Amino acid sequence: MESVQTTRALSFKPNTLSFVREQVNINSPTRINEAIDLLIQWIQKQNHFIKKDFSREYLERCVIISKGSVERAKTKMEKSYTFRTLMPELLQFSNPRDLMKEYEGSIIQFILPQLTDRHDRVYVMKNSGQKFTSFTNYYKFLLMIFEYFQAKDYNNGVIAVIDYIDTNVLEVVKTINVLEIRQLITIVTEGFSLRLKGVHFMTSSKAIDTLVSILKQALSEKLAQRIHVHRDHTSLKEHIPLEILPIEYGGKEKSMYKLQDDLIDELESPDFMDHLREMQTARTDESKRQTDKYNEAIIGMPGSFRSLSVD
Repeated sequence: MESVQTTRALSFKPNTLSFVREQVNINSPTRINEAIDLLIQWIQKQNHFIKKDFSREYLERCVIISKGSVERAKTKMEKSYTFRTLMPELLQFSNPRDLMKEYEGSIIQFILPQLTDRHDRVYVMKNSGQKFTSFTNYYKFLLMIFEYFQAKDYNNGVIAVIDYIDTNVLEVVKTINVLEIRQLITIVTEGFSLRLKGVHFMTSSKAIDTLVSILKQALSEKLAQRIHVHRDHTSLKEHIPLEILPIEYGGKEKSMYKLQDDLIDELESPDFMDHLREMQTARTDESKRQTDKYNEAIIGMPGSFRSLSVD
């Protein structure tokens, strides 16, 4: 990959490619191509993989997300394939605009076009709802964003901003399906190998302690320590450059409503929808898997993957 292409939702700094590659110690074209070649060779040998053809750009992003490690990239792809097969409920996508209709007037989510100084991508969700029935479609939309990152973005990590200042956090907690949120976190952290640099909740509600406790049960200790709670959004500038935030947060970027529209336009574009349909075939044929070997190498214990991940 010689350059990254800007989109309606994503822009990059002139040195983003070199900076991100340097962070994972894989900054020479020779090393990058060697890593991609090794990954391609490994994929072709996986008899239980249904889809085996990927662009070199896609595979480079897999290696970058995996901190430059081909072995980590193999594990990421193995788990991604398996989750699509055994947990398809959250990974079967429909039109993104339809998914968000349920939350019209209550939830807005978008990504900031500009990267931070450390080339991190920022995701923002503002919730102003008071009553909810389900967050399933919200999770599906969120996973579409991570599919988009995998296909189009090039970053050093992701920072999440969750704005609960105007919502009823207690109702959010009541609506959350604990099994579903655990599946979501597993898919995000292991299937997409999201390099989460921080999660910033904004609320003065005491109910946030309960929500954070639920999340920490599904996160590693390292990631759990990256959760922060702010009483308002004035302290965001300590973590995110003010100029890249939308005008509603005192920044210089376009309105959050326009940012969400731009993101939805990208997600429902023919090019990306074709990509999503193609990725639906990135599953496993479990009849061809060497189960015991997989459990030992990937999970680290005997037993079925289905019961470990879902029950």
